[in-house]
Amino acid sequence: MTQTQFPGWHGTTIIGVRKGGRVVVAGDGQVSLGQTVIKGSARKVRRLSPGGYDVVAGFAGSTADAFTLLERLEAKLEATPGQLMRASVDLAKDWRTDKYLQKLEAMLIVTDGRELFVITGAGDVLEPEHDVAAIGSGGNYALAAARALMDGDLDAEAIARRAMEIAADICVYTNGRLTVETIPAP
Repeated sequence: MTQTQFPGWHGTTIIGVRKGGRVVVAGDGQVSLGQTVIKGSARKVRRLSPGGYDVVAGFAGSTADAFTLLERLEAKLEATPGQLMRASVDLAKDWRTDKYLQKLEAMLIVTDGRELFVITGAGDVLEPEHDVAAIGSGGNYALAAARALMDGDLDAEAIARRAMEIAADICVYTNGRLTVETIPAP
């Protein structure tokens, strides 16, 4: 079904910020269908703990697709404990080559406190420059705001919260009801 046939789900801004020995992933709570806000308190940032190994993941895109990817990532992490890059690359390879997974429409930001990645359905596992990554409809606004704030005195969480506030003021598919997860660098 194309975008013109069905208005599609919109409404996510996810940001990951690494600063001062901490990584923060924050996401807004808005889910929209076309021009209508369907839900304002969705939780799009999750903590995964496969085998006691903490990973924080935020997702943008179709919720069902994102949950499928999170389940797959968790399985990859269980198979390769403590190896986020390997698990992320394995997920991206499967996503790119598996006919079922190729249809999934979502993006992920994942971190274990050491590494911070954006994973896409195009087979990308991207480590962001400047210790900031953002995805979703308001991702570019949040990214620009966070990068401008990185040189100041704010910590990672304050930067993420302020960047999300700015994105919510600009992007109609983003609200200010945040889910924030922090993970320390090991």
